[in-house]
Order: sequence, then structure tokens, then C-alpha cells
Amino acid sequence: MEPAEKAIVRRTRLRIGLFVGLTIGALLLLAGSISYAVLVRSQEAQIQRELKWGTEHGTIAGPPACSWIFQYDGTTVRTGTNPPPPGFPLRDALDTVAATRTTEITTVARNGTTYHVRTEARGDAVVQAVFDARFQLSDRRHLLLAFSLAAAVGLLAAMLTGVLVGRRAVAPLAEALTRQRRFVADASHELRTPIAQVHTRAQLIARRARHDGAVTNLDDLERLIGTTRRLGEIVDDLLLSARLAAAPADRAPDPPVELTSLIGSTVAAETERAAERQVNLALVIPDDPLPVPGVESALRRVVGELLANALAHTPAGGRIDVTLRAVDNCAELVIADTGEGFDQADARRIFDRFHRGPGSGDRRFGLGLALLQEVVTSHHGTITAEGHPARGARFTVRLPTTRSPITTTRAARLRNRRPRPLGAGTKS
Repeated sequence: MEPAEKAIVRRTRLRIGLFVGLTIGALLLLAGSISYAVLVRSQEAQIQRELKWGTEHGTIAGPPACSWIFQYDGTTVRTGTNPPPPGFPLRDALDTVAATRTTEITTVARNGTTYHVRTEARGDAVVQAVFDARFQLSDRRHLLLAFSLAAAVGLLAAMLTGVLVGRRAVAPLAEALTRQRRFVADASHELRTPIAQVHTRAQLIARRARHDGAVTNLDDLERLIGTTRRLGEIVDDLLLSARLAAAPADRAPDPPVELTSLIGSTVAAETERAAERQVNLALVIPDDPLPVPGVESALRRVVGELLANALAHTPAGGRIDVTLRAVDNCAELVIADTGEGFDQADARRIFDRFHRGPGSGDRRFGLGLALLQEVVTSHHGTITAEGHPARGARFTVRLPTTRSPITTTRAARLRNRRPRPLGAGTKS
């Protein structure tokens, strides 16, 4: 396994461990919260029962140092032998209940603890029961401490378990993916040579047939040449896909690729074919270089495949516009045609491998556009498609540049430039 893949596996293990740990910790926290809420509710209910009993019977079954009973007949407050805490009884509550004859229940935080007070009218007198909840508060603190320790230990144990599980679960998968990529690359390399030899031999046979005037099997030879060319393109796609998949996302920066000259030369190479198809091909590029980090062969494949796709689906008399400009620290390439187009609802799925859109007829997007998306994504860029049936298609590629964008004046001048026609045919 390569060092980059080991780093990916290591990060995946840590993520799995963290996820498992957080999940277990959340479950422990939930269990602790429910237990704490149940304890508090039961304690509060028990305290209120004790207070009610105290006001009815003049005594509380709790510890002597934690409960007091006060009886008020309008002028005198009588208590038991147990001295009350400072601030009790609550005179305001006694006067209010004596005047309104309604029961009053309150909670008072004082003297470092919490007191529950119930004041109730009984006959001609008013009874006030006070309960000190210091022991209940202590039980709550102990429960919180116990659950906190259990959650911490459980979180640590769960994280360690998650790392061990991730080690066994992720490593074989990463190894399988590595072997798969290696197999694709090796098989593609082995296939390139015989395919190239067959293609070259077919071209020689076709050239000799034309030279000798033997055109009997010339159509079969042309089909053979086309088949071997498509096989070669498939092998190139597999090789490029394997190369991009093997490169990690945090790889070292690639050397800059001068996008202006790359697009110019790629478009110029398609001029003759555009003229043969009677398609107008226009190019607008900046005068200054526009470098982007990346793999030159891969980026050239992006431009070439988009141009080939536009030429394949633009009828005679149509037009293809290729525009390159700098926008917001990005290089934006737009290839728009006036061809048969596609349904905009299908815009995202056209980048799926071998996708065929509804009502698209013979238009099959194949492996090419799917690989283009893979190439652009690996260069930290984006590719989008817009289209309408019988009204053309528009593909936009945005790639981050290695320098500051051109000035506003310069950008405006480039946007206002007239396209330069590279290949012109007869318009219908």
C-alpha cells in the first residue's frame, strides 16, 4: 500500500473510532439525563408528600435536622424543640395564607442549600412546613459525577474499539481498491501496444488498397480503423482514470499548465474537421497566459472531448463557440454549440457512465463525459452542462488558477472581443 493510501486508511480509522465513541458517549449521556430527571422528579414528589403530611399532622418523618413545623394563630408562632434555620419561618407567607386561606408552596435557596416550604391553613391557625433538601442535592451531585466518569470511560473505550474495528474493516477494502487500480493500469498498459499495432496495420492496408485501386474491402478496413481507434480511446480513458484515482486529494501541487496555449492548439487541431462538417468554429482567449495547476494530458483531454462532443452533435451550418477567460481567481472555459442539445432535466445525469437520456435518440454520452468530470474534480474544479432540445448545449469548466485574476479593465476588454472564426463552413 502506498504512503498516501496508508494516510487515508489511518484517517478513516480515526474517524470511525471518533464516530463510535461519540455515539456511545451520546447514548450514555442520554441514559444519564433520563436517570437524573427521574431521580429529581421522584425526590420532588417525595418532598411534597412529606410537606403535605407535615401540615396535616404537625410532624414530618424526615431527619430532625432537615424538617420544621411552624404554627401561626395570628400573633404567635409556635415550633418544636428543633431550632429553625436562619430566616424561618417565612412571615410573609404566613400572613398571606392567614388572609387568603389558600395554600402556598415555594422554594427558597438559602444557607448553601434549598428549602421547600408549604404554608397551609388549618382551622383557625396556619401551619408552615419546611424541608431542607441538602441530602437530596448531594445524591444528585453524586449521580452526575458517576455518570460523567462512566461517560468518559465509555467514550475512551468506544474510541479504542472503533479504531480496532476500523483497522480490520478498512484496511482490506483499501488494499482491494489498490489492487483494482493496479490491475486497471497494468491491463491498460498491456492492451495499448497490440491495439496500436492493429490500428497501424489496418491503416497501412487501407493506404495500399487506395494506392492499388482495390476498393472492394475498403469499407471494412475503414470500419476496422474506427474500431481500433475507439479501443485505443477506451484504454486511454482507463489509464487516465486509474492515474487520477491513485493520486490523493492532498497530493503535492502539480506544475502549472498554460491553459491559453493548450486550448488554442487543441481548437486549432479541430479546425479541419469542423470545416469538413461545415460547422463554424470560433475561439475567444486572453492574450496573456492563464496557468492552472494540473496534468497537461488530462486537461487537454477535457478540451478535446468537449470539442469532439460538440462537433458530433452540431449539424452542418451550426456554430461552436469556445471562450476562455479569468473569473474570480478561476479559469472559466465555455464551449457552446447550436446542435441538437438535450433536456435540461438530464443535465446532471449526462456525466454518469454510459448514460442515455430520454428522447436523445442515438446520443449516448458514454464514458467520456464521466471521465471529464473525474478529471475536473481531481483538479479541484467544476464542470456543468446546460442544454435545450434542438437549441444546443453549453458546457462550462472552472479551474483554480495559480495567479491573481486579470484586472477589471482587462477582463472587460476580453469579454468585448469579437470571436475569431477558426473553421468556417457553409451555413444552411
